Amino acid sequence: MLKVSKMKRGFVRIIGGKWRSRILKVPAEQGLRPTPDRVRETLFNWLAPSIAGARCLDLFAGSGVLGFEALSRGASYVEMVDQSAAVVQILQQELNLFAADNATVYQASLPDGLRKVEAPFDIVFLDPPYQSDLLLLSCQYLEKQAYLAHGAHIYLEAKQLIKDNDLPPTWRLIKSKQAGQVLYHLAYRE
Repeated sequence: MLKVSKMKRGFVRIIGGKWRSRILKVPAEQGLRPTPDRVRETLFNWLAPSIAGARCLDLFAGSGVLGFEALSRGASYVEMVDQSAAVVQILQQELNLFAADNATVYQASLPDGLRKVEAPFDIVFLDPPYQSDLLLLSCQYLEKQAYLAHGAHIYLEAKQLIKDNDLPPTWRLIKSKQAGQVLYHLAYRE
């Protein structure tokens, strides 16, 4: 029988693509919880037809694992944003270590502190702290401020079920699953 080793606390592993098995530091920030491996595996299976060459936005980046996973699997550009200066500093160190010149990271109050969009994003990862009310607020903000390309995919991670009528009118939920306490969804912008 194959023995699977558990990842040490404070670290997360990239599970696919050119950086498969590389390790990222997880900042010791309250409420920060990296998206679990099996959730990421499902998510990136869902995104497989769309990830190559995609422009991605990773809001509430935390460990950065969703952004790094996207880069590892062929995204052309990833912008990572977090509210914590300590998180942003670690993410910048990781980008330098990986020599990822097709990614940027910056600190901002979310969502209204986002930089103006240079070109719309094809994929957005939204995984705010569960205790905040920022998930649906961020959805509305991104839509109103034209951050999304037509046909964009939006990943939503929450502690509660999200319904189509919770989202902007041009978004449709196309996938939903649950893993333990995590409810995760993929929306499509029509």
